[in-house]
Amino acid sequence: MKDTSNKALRLPEAGGMIDKAAPWALLAGALLATLGLILTFTVAPLVNGATVDGFELIGNQMVTNKLLLSQKIFYFHMPVAVTSMVALAFTAYYGIRFLMTKEARFDTCAKTATEVALAFVLCTMFSGELWERFEWGVWWTWEPRLTTYFILMLLVIAYFILRNAIDDPERRGAYAAVFGIIAFVDVPICFMITRMIPSSVHPVIFRTDSGMSPDMLIPLLLSMAGMLLIAFGLYRLRFRQARLAERVAAIKEQLED
Repeated sequence: MKDTSNKALRLPEAGGMIDKAAPWALLAGALLATLGLILTFTVAPLVNGATVDGFELIGNQMVTNKLLLSQKIFYFHMPVAVTSMVALAFTAYYGIRFLMTKEARFDTCAKTATEVALAFVLCTMFSGELWERFEWGVWWTWEPRLTTYFILMLLVIAYFILRNAIDDPERRGAYAAVFGIIAFVDVPICFMITRMIPSSVHPVIFRTDSGMSPDMLIPLLLSMAGMLLIAFGLYRLRFRQARLAERVAAIKEQLED
């Protein structure tokens, strides 16, 4: 009779108390993000000083006060951008943990965090494109912040291409961990680029005086808290699904042995 006790101990864990909080985190995040959106259109004013008397040519486009409402996209754009960067921080953290321990669980954590990051990166790029078109009159410009974030998006996509190109789980995890850490290096560059290379179109948001009045800051913070909770809920649900799939695969392997 074969002794499978040691193998059983190595089965990937599935579920956990924290996973029970994931649906509640998603609900709370959705409520906070919705509240932030409502306050954005009912309380938050237009950009400070953004007033146009009649029609004015801005970015080779005739602009009115009505068009300046497009600035409201900022209250969605910035929270999803920050959330994508936070998710990539966890990609780098779990990548380091995997390189130190070689535990498959940390590779799954890193992969799941990067999946969540990709979703928010795409939301950032989409909302950013809308903002650029309506505020600056162009669909794209090689402005420093946009360029560095575009590179970040390519790195995140390349992360999954790399994973799909390697069959061996341990090698795949090691290469992906190193690449995830490299990708994260671009995050502080994206954050600091407007300070290192001042831009006339991309303002510095986080500074000592915040640059925002309370009726603008509160909706922004509510939206940001909501997006972070949504990201946490998505991460835990996806991680649980991935670990359950790994557990089923491990059980099938044991039965075949």
